[in-house]
Amino acid sequence: MDLLRFITAGSVDDGKSTLIGRLLYDSKSILADQLEALEKQSRNKEDGEIDLALLTDGLRAEREQGITIDVAYKYFSTPKRKFIIADAPGHIQYTRNMVTGASNANLIIILVDARHGVVEQTRRHSIIASLLNIPHVVVAINKMDLVDYSEDIYNNIAIDYAEIAKTLGLRDVVYLPISALKGDNIVEKSDKLPWYDGPTLLKLLENTEVEKDVNLTHGRLPVQYVIRPQTDELHDYRGYAGKILSGIYRKGDTVTILPAGFTSRIKSIETGGREVEEAFAPLSAVIQLEDDIDISRGDLIVTGEHQPRVDQELDVLLCWMDTKPLIRGNKYLLQLGSRVIRAVVKEIEYQLDVNTLEKNTEPGQVGLNDIVKATIRTASPLPFDSYKELRASGGAVLIDETSYVTVGACMIQ
Repeated sequence: MDLLRFITAGSVDDGKSTLIGRLLYDSKSILADQLEALEKQSRNKEDGEIDLALLTDGLRAEREQGITIDVAYKYFSTPKRKFIIADAPGHIQYTRNMVTGASNANLIIILVDARHGVVEQTRRHSIIASLLNIPHVVVAINKMDLVDYSEDIYNNIAIDYAEIAKTLGLRDVVYLPISALKGDNIVEKSDKLPWYDGPTLLKLLENTEVEKDVNLTHGRLPVQYVIRPQTDELHDYRGYAGKILSGIYRKGDTVTILPAGFTSRIKSIETGGREVEEAFAPLSAVIQLEDDIDISRGDLIVTGEHQPRVDQELDVLLCWMDTKPLIRGNKYLLQLGSRVIRAVVKEIEYQLDVNTLEKNTEPGQVGLNDIVKATIRTASPLPFDSYKELRASGGAVLIDETSYVTVGACMIQ
């Protein structure tokens, strides 16, 4: 059974938490004790209905403030697929939370309030989805019950959003009229929307093809662990273990080890505890090579003609995640895959306005949630791809050298 990771995003009070709660509730993905607790917490509501938003508002402080202040993750499954949901807050001051939640997402659900249409935060979330190269976009036009399930309002919002999608180059955009509160078109088709003949949200999520999102031509396997049992039985065994980020690895293939640039051939491949003829993304595998080469954690085993760049300077879009400002010349640890290396922020070219895509070439102080274009220089050469081409090997994080706190998310250009 495959896995779909998706994130919900929208303006404040657009119904993100209610949507997730409805999806879990109607798909019968709530345990009996969770349902009992939910009913107890909802008794104070005037209408007596269950407050489905409480399923994702895990912290009491969040509920007291009436907002979700962090990324809430939920897991559920249907007979067809497993799901991981990230519910990101809608406020602009939590841009870092959305970047965190969306970095591994296959799909984003952008909620639009049918009463208000496309607003500034809709554009901002769409811009972030474009920057993070999320393959699939669902525009869920919510609260259709409050506009009498009007087809004209739905069509006008879809037309407005289509212009944004075209400008940003968003791919595979699907439009869906829903009411998260009433359950219309979430799990079951709604008879209140007879003019809509598309799938429900759950059917859409179940049938989105994520297999095609995996790049099977550019082989990338970062070494996470070198296996050397050094027993009498396996005296000469040397296996390189890691998760295949992209591509297909076959017995006998020629591979390049980066950043050193050595070449060898694959002697054997093991996955799931047995030897196989080939392994492909996103499987974890152990590879043995024909030649005795000095390979360590963080090295990249590459197949195919399309090689990653190897350089000490990286141009990145950087989302700053620390309360302490980013200053040119600051030193950090940069982690790309399993490789950790010392780095310095050499230049800050501009700050990006995530509402308009305007570039401020004199950003001044870079603070929490800011996105900037920067140049990072590493202590030694590093193999990497562009984030736009290969998300898995084009995304990195900056780590504070003293506290080991993640302070920045990098999308390599």
